[in-house]
Amino acid sequence: MAVEVVESCMVKPSEATPKHGLWLSNLDHLMPRSHMTMVFFYRPSHGSASSSPHVLKAALSKALVPFYPLAGRLAADGTGRPEISCTGDGALLVIARSDARLDEMGDLAPSDELRRTLVPPADGGGGDHAGVLAMFQVTFFSCGAVCLGTAIYRAAADGRAFGNFLRAWAAMARGVGEAEAAVPRPWLDRTLLRARSPPSVRFDHAVAVTSRRDVAGGSNPKVPFDTAILPISRDHVDALKAGAGTTAGGGKKVSTFNAVVAHVWGCACKSSSRGAADGTEDDTRVYMTADARSRVRPPLPDGYLGNAVVRSLAVAKMGDIASGSLATAAARVSHATARLSDEFVRSLVDYLEQATSGAAAEWPDLWIVSWLGLPFSELDFGWGRPAFVGPATITLGGRVYLVPGPDGGGVDVVVAMEPGRLARFKVLFYEGLKRCALIHVPDRRVAKPSKL
Repeated sequence: MAVEVVESCMVKPSEATPKHGLWLSNLDHLMPRSHMTMVFFYRPSHGSASSSPHVLKAALSKALVPFYPLAGRLAADGTGRPEISCTGDGALLVIARSDARLDEMGDLAPSDELRRTLVPPADGGGGDHAGVLAMFQVTFFSCGAVCLGTAIYRAAADGRAFGNFLRAWAAMARGVGEAEAAVPRPWLDRTLLRARSPPSVRFDHAVAVTSRRDVAGGSNPKVPFDTAILPISRDHVDALKAGAGTTAGGGKKVSTFNAVVAHVWGCACKSSSRGAADGTEDDTRVYMTADARSRVRPPLPDGYLGNAVVRSLAVAKMGDIASGSLATAAARVSHATARLSDEFVRSLVDYLEQATSGAAAEWPDLWIVSWLGLPFSELDFGWGRPAFVGPATITLGGRVYLVPGPDGGGVDVVVAMEPGRLARFKVLFYEGLKRCALIHVPDRRVAKPSKL
């Protein structure tokens, strides 16, 4: 796909902003030293003033006033510890156009091409973009469709914090005031997640540091993989939740996250080459991310601008997950996330304050990143809600993103797996959905939703 850059500029806050260093917490430092990239596709719309690059640029400039750390640069404090230098130098905005049509784009699965053509490049060192925390590209297609590509430095903001910023930018592009937009004011004090003195480590967190090292490009081998987007309709989600709540003693309410992860885990174990009889006693490991804002005491403000994401780990025998019930897998997922209490989070922060390296740990079979409950699918710049939201690229196999589907209740499962395994996984994935729907939603016809 050919894309022509029309304009590239740094957009600075529209008003003077404070100049200072912003301390980064241990949870910020736990993040990979890279940018998270996303794409938002919008169907053609007509007569919207927000289609003007001038309007988008002015709105971005206004949004960067309360969210001014995102206009800063990555730097180091007096001790050499990385921090955000709130310089007000701005965020990168690229305006581009393409002769392509949205209906020619395929299924929009994460790829190097999607990243290269629709998201600004992030220079790791040297270069014009070195140290830039937030970068955006707005691409206008010949059919009238629009793509917003975003890249946010992971230590600067997690998904919820970045979503709040995007909501503020979108509201200002529509001409909506801050009060009416109901976007939480950014809370900049990251010392709410400062380590205690003295530190008190009550849990085993060695795997957290190991995973940090591996994600940064350490011991995990980069085996070839393909990506795919597997939509689950709202009815299928309901069927999974009903199946995951079925126990010997009766049903219980199960969250969408727990039900979908349980289904993905089961299919992944069945599709693995280790899923044969000789691999049933092998461990299968799943990392999951969770927002700690409501888990710590006192809770963090809704507008906390930083990383409040912690990881949970579920471990089981592969044979138990492959041959067990959906409810059994969902219970293991629920147990893993339920232990993420205030004391667990505080213990993790204290551990990271002291840790220099992690004990050897097997790389997980799956790494689940959930965007469920985040405001990405509601992001309206005046073009309506996005027809599609997803990661622009995935760098390692075994990653799974859970993204709210376009039907207002479904889930798009974005998967990266070895090619042969992914083919088996797809078959098992939809066979399992069909079987679950026939059992738990026998009076409704459920179908795989179309993408765009």
